[in-house]
Amino acid sequence: MKFSAIRDLELHLATAFGIDTPTVQTELCPSHFEGDVTVNCFRLTRACRRKPQDITDAVLAFLQSHNDVAAVDAVKAFVNVTLTAPALFRDTVSDTQALLDDALLPEGERKRVLIEFSAPNTNKPQHLGHVRNNTIGQAMAAILGAVGHTVIPVNLVNDRGIHICKSMLAYQRWGDGMTPEKTGKKGDHLVGDFYVRFDKELRKQLADLRESQPELLEKTDEELFLDTEIGRAAQNMLIAWEAGDKGVRDLWSTMNRWVLGGFAETYARMGVQFRKTYLESETYNLGKDVVSEGLTNGHFERREDGAVFMDLKKEKLDQKVVLRSDGTSVYITQDLGTTLLKQGEHSPDMQIWVVGDEQIYHFKVLFAILKRLGYAWADDLHHMAYGMVNLPSGKMKSREGTVVDADDLFDEMTRLAREATLERVGDDVPEDLDERAAVIGMGAIKFMLLKVNPKTTILFDPEASIRFEGDTGPYVLYAYARICSMLRKAAGNALDSSVDWTVLGTAEEKDLALRCAGFGEIIQRAAAELDTSCLAGYLLDLAKSFSRFYRECPVLTAPSPELQRARLGLSRSTQAVLQAGLRALTIGTLESM
Repeated sequence: MKFSAIRDLELHLATAFGIDTPTVQTELCPSHFEGDVTVNCFRLTRACRRKPQDITDAVLAFLQSHNDVAAVDAVKAFVNVTLTAPALFRDTVSDTQALLDDALLPEGERKRVLIEFSAPNTNKPQHLGHVRNNTIGQAMAAILGAVGHTVIPVNLVNDRGIHICKSMLAYQRWGDGMTPEKTGKKGDHLVGDFYVRFDKELRKQLADLRESQPELLEKTDEELFLDTEIGRAAQNMLIAWEAGDKGVRDLWSTMNRWVLGGFAETYARMGVQFRKTYLESETYNLGKDVVSEGLTNGHFERREDGAVFMDLKKEKLDQKVVLRSDGTSVYITQDLGTTLLKQGEHSPDMQIWVVGDEQIYHFKVLFAILKRLGYAWADDLHHMAYGMVNLPSGKMKSREGTVVDADDLFDEMTRLAREATLERVGDDVPEDLDERAAVIGMGAIKFMLLKVNPKTTILFDPEASIRFEGDTGPYVLYAYARICSMLRKAAGNALDSSVDWTVLGTAEEKDLALRCAGFGEIIQRAAAELDTSCLAGYLLDLAKSFSRFYRECPVLTAPSPELQRARLGLSRSTQAVLQAGLRALTIGTLESM
């Protein structure tokens, strides 16, 4: 939120220097300096077309005579401003709705943004890695929407290929008519069991193969896959699927239905929703027409063996094959087709992919090819890469069954949250204990995954994430619930009365108001930088600021009605900002904890 004194300063600089009205950004004054906010004059040199010292002198001279400014001081090109108490609270928390509306971008800066995330395979349940993907994608979509963009969340489910056939083949051999209904298992978990069963048999056959033929010891598992009986059987099943074999297709449809049903339950627990879900089985051939047209236009070349490729030396990338010599497509061929499909169906100004950082090179190649093909919108394609999630016990491996399934993680976090809540409430067990535990548990997971930059590889510790103290989601949720409790006790008449903001002025009150005022700038930064961590960090700082205020500035027992109303008003604005920030991270709130 911009202070009146700063708006006036912008107009003054425009007149003084004969320029268009510049944007003067402020930030909280460092704790070791006197002041509320700081103006960085270095950032104004381009707009003002003046030296930093000239700008600093102009800023100082103007603000020293402004009625809203109590004191002003310059340290090199940094001007530290102390606002009068009435001006500070008037411009920050007197209008809660304006405080929240400050998050919205101007109409002309709002865009249509398509964001693709999740992208699970239908051969196993979603695991902790998917939880990070879903959490980042869902929160990023909400943040983009909160600043005014029109957001189109989509999913691309990988429902075909050799990995799917592995689960299918294992079910054929060892399924014995099992169904989710008969076993009481979610469909994705049941199918995942057979993916692990396939890998167990494959490893046995690989070991036998190497023992019987020592000359194969140096070959990798991938190189020997088709030398095993089960590997050849899986490959033959894939061939049969592509040929439309009815028996294989029927089994594929049945098992995919089981998995997608299981996925729907997982998404529901996380609150994940998509505008549209694309299936790879329906899109994997789309890119061939793009390649054919590009070959005709000279964008692609054909090798002597018949393979089609694009030379990307100009982009400092390797040559990329887009059709094999037998005419079959590779993964990037499908991505070309689906990207064009999404662009045509939704007409976004920007497309974002939330995909692990192991695919950084893949997306560089995809974007380079689309630019070479002449699509102007290819400049607005973004890969939002994220790092792996490791556990204290090490990396996860799906094929070996050592992953942490998303549903199991949710159950465990709910259990931990339930225990932590019972510790706090003692014998006064709330009727909605299970609901509280579910909200706290999911909030703890999401906050832990969102509070670090998405690019960072993280270690996820469930027990650490559920603590009510420290840099955790439950800590922020508790600050929100504490304010709700206080407002309930205050009764409506105290909140509905007019507020005299001049009675506030302690360091804790000013710090809390200033932090509330930073909400709009922070959430816009999170949207612009595609980084959830700055918003999560902001909410932590705001919750800590409230805790200091609550400790040092009595609210319900304030020495006067005027002071009580003002502190309640400040608390109510803090509550609104915390709720809006948590909502933008797709974390639910509780009015009692």
